[in-house]
Amino acid sequence: MTDSPIPPALQAAFDAAIAHSKTLTTRPDNLTLLQLYGLYKQGSAGDASGERPGMTDFVARAKWDAWAARKGMPRTEAMQSYIDQINALPE
Repeated sequence: MTDSPIPPALQAAFDAAIAHSKTLTTRPDNLTLLQLYGLYKQGSAGDASGERPGMTDFVARAKWDAWAARKGMPRTEAMQSYIDQINALPE
């Protein structure tokens, strides 16, 4: 699947949301973090690639699964969802 070009305003808002996520004073719960990670990876890289990490690497496997769950989602949609979820988090 070929994604359409990313509008510059959306890319700027996505980059701002990424920067904002690093300044949150309240850490989101693990499920929210995994959802955000999946949206971030789908928005920045597209569909998951490579092999699924083994069962002994729980963190990498959970992150890969969160990303792979977004397969087929357009990058622009993933970026906007990431922005919306970051903005909805408490400061």
